[in-house]
Amino acid sequence: MKKHFLLLVAAAAFFVSCKKSSGSSCPYTESSFVAPASEQATLQAYINANHPGAIQHSSGLYYEITTPGSGTVTPGVCSTVLVQYIGKLTDGTVFDSNTTGVSFTLGQLILGWQKGIPLIKKGGIITLYLPPSLGYGANQVGSIPANSILIFNIQLMDVL
Repeated sequence: MKKHFLLLVAAAAFFVSCKKSSGSSCPYTESSFVAPASEQATLQAYINANHPGAIQHSSGLYYEITTPGSGTVTPGVCSTVLVQYIGKLTDGTVFDSNTTGVSFTLGQLILGWQKGIPLIKKGGIITLYLPPSLGYGANQVGSIPANSILIFNIQLMDVL
């Protein structure tokens, strides 16, 4: 009986010590990464030919804001965002989508999303044109070829 009591106390102490504190800090930090000039030049050529109204971000991605959204909250890398999106390659091939809404912590996503989503607020719609290094880089991911320019149409449904 005494053994079981000690095990119970030890287990309770373990679970209490593992409880997250309400003031826990965010494990993510904002990246200052900028896409290499060669990737920016390739993306710029694509933008000039296909989306001349897109704006270049300091990171090297391009974007077009369809709807800026509203509210006072701007998502950051520690924010959980609820989004609908469609991801395409430059030839129009859709490689991923979610049209019902899915939530992510922004800091867990590719750099292009970390840089682009904070450009809009809740209800906003943005198209991101990402150079490879702000997407999946030199890695093939599923049906996405290595070193691909990625295009995402994103609606920021909420910042949680």
